[in-house]
Amino acid sequence: MAILYALVARGSVVLAEFTAASTNASAIARQILEKIPGENDSHVSYSQGRYIFHVKRTDGLTVLCMADESAGRRIPFAFLEDIHQRFVRTYGRAVFSALPYGMNDEFSRVLSQQMEYYSSDPNADRINRLKGEMSQVRNVMIENIDKVLERGDRLELLVDKTANMQGNTFRFRKQTRRFRNTVWWRNVKLTVALIILLLIIIYVVLAFVCHGITLPSCLK
Repeated sequence: MAILYALVARGSVVLAEFTAASTNASAIARQILEKIPGENDSHVSYSQGRYIFHVKRTDGLTVLCMADESAGRRIPFAFLEDIHQRFVRTYGRAVFSALPYGMNDEFSRVLSQQMEYYSSDPNADRINRLKGEMSQVRNVMIENIDKVLERGDRLELLVDKTANMQGNTFRFRKQTRRFRNTVWWRNVKLTVALIILLLIIIYVVLAFVCHGITLPSCLK
């Protein structure tokens, strides 16, 4: 998957998060939340090795994701914008008083679904190109994470090499479920058709038998 980790936070208070790989990105994300300068709305990106932490802060709400550098900037920031809108639309002003992980049970599933969508569906990028809503991303400079974290505080990012395999497994399971549902409905339709055909045959046979029984009596 192109996007491996995401969270939604109020200041340094994490309200929901999800990770698609075995990684310590969560610990690094918390360091970033504590060190991001200023309180103004902002779009920033911090690189660490081949991974980049993208951050969108709007109206006191911070949405962060970690993506492979091959994902570029447009897709991760389109993901962050989408998540921000969904979160605000779902919870409204409750986000400003929620306890840590107060929305995690419900919203972590949304993070998982949208991470999968923006990582694998080509329509995700095509839609944003058509909308032209991500022009501000061109002005986002990708800085090294050392710019925000002091070297002594910085954790080494660890990402399990099976991350992509896990993403592929997730997609495979999803496709398998869809295929099983399709096969199940096909079998149901076939069974119903066979039952109807059998009833028609029985009706024709009975009609023929009954006609054969009554015909001699009619001749008398």
